[in-house]
Amino acid sequence: MSEQTPPRATEGGCPVAHGEDTTRLYGSGMEDFSHAVYAQLRTRHGGVAPVLLEGDVPAWLVLGYRENRRVLDNPLQFSRDSRIWRDFKEGRVDTTSPLMQMVGWRPDCVSQDGEPHRRLRGAVTDNLYAVAGRGIRRHVTHFANQQIDAFADTGRADLVADFSEYLPMLVLTRVFGLAAKEGRSLAESSKQVIKGGADALTHNERIMGILGELAARKRAEPGSDFASGLIKHHAALDEDEVVNHLRLVLITAHTTTSNLLARTLQLVLTDTTWLSDLVSGQVNMSTVVEEVMWNTPPLAVLPGRFATADLELGGCPVKQGDLLVLGLAAGNHDPGIRPDADISVRGNASHLAFSGGPHECPAQNIGQAIIETAVDVLLHRLPGLRLAVAPDELTSTASTWESRLDSLPVEFAV
Repeated sequence: MSEQTPPRATEGGCPVAHGEDTTRLYGSGMEDFSHAVYAQLRTRHGGVAPVLLEGDVPAWLVLGYRENRRVLDNPLQFSRDSRIWRDFKEGRVDTTSPLMQMVGWRPDCVSQDGEPHRRLRGAVTDNLYAVAGRGIRRHVTHFANQQIDAFADTGRADLVADFSEYLPMLVLTRVFGLAAKEGRSLAESSKQVIKGGADALTHNERIMGILGELAARKRAEPGSDFASGLIKHHAALDEDEVVNHLRLVLITAHTTTSNLLARTLQLVLTDTTWLSDLVSGQVNMSTVVEEVMWNTPPLAVLPGRFATADLELGGCPVKQGDLLVLGLAAGNHDPGIRPDADISVRGNASHLAFSGGPHECPAQNIGQAIIETAVDVLLHRLPGLRLAVAPDELTSTASTWESRLDSLPVEFAV
């Protein structure tokens, strides 16, 4: 993320139009991504700031907690249907843009509102609940132990590369009815789709190819897996809808859960109070995860919403067809609702990490089950687990949508 010169023309604290002086939310400088940048934008613009996304595509970044809630809770004003996106309709964004992997229209529930959204989301949630009832924690325990077996005798590990980076995808292969051997390559492709850049389209096509083959196989030989459940659901999804919902759940469930798992491990290993309280039973894992979701939500910025009419948001003149991206991390640190970000938010679940409104994440309980089980297995398997470097040596890499921990070196007794 790079800062430009202050805007020249303002209206209600916001620039009237995006221009060269607008903040870029991509490219060089993203390594400096921090809450300090959000604070600077908030000081300059208030609860909504003009930004440029990859390819210098204009958007509004929603910074304020209340402004985020307004957008999330009002689909009639802020639609998820990108077919009304003015810059795309008028040819300023190409179908091959990396942004399209995140904000472009697809025949899935996140691209729809109203009754079409309810029909498709019902198929997803029904089958996620069914999956959760078929021993999701057992799958996590199996693959977590398998991952730990690879380094348990060495006394050292990187809990990002050796554990959190791939574990959720390995679980998802079992849930979807895929071969476990597909897990690592699918995890890498999912990460590249979220990251964006020139390779995003190639990785997305690879994912779609694998899932298309899976759907065809499950139509011929159904089982008790998520893919088979979508196919036979009473909502009668067509072939494109089935494959695109497999894609949606695969990418979002893996990338958000792997990121959140790494951040949860970071918290308990860098703050010994949390670890001791967890081990002694004074707090449970869900409380630790809630703290992480306030401080470092797995998606820092959520794509995207589109204004259905000219309106004002946070004093900014948003025009019909404008793209808005939701600053979940920024909203969670809005001083208007959280004046001291250093104070724990134990017991408060009103964070923005799972979005909100009709499009709130339907898989949050499954993600939390994966994390709680994985951390529990890890702490029991690795006695004396401790961070192998100073906490301030840990680094992260940011893209437009997320900030991921690079590594988490640890030591333990053997």
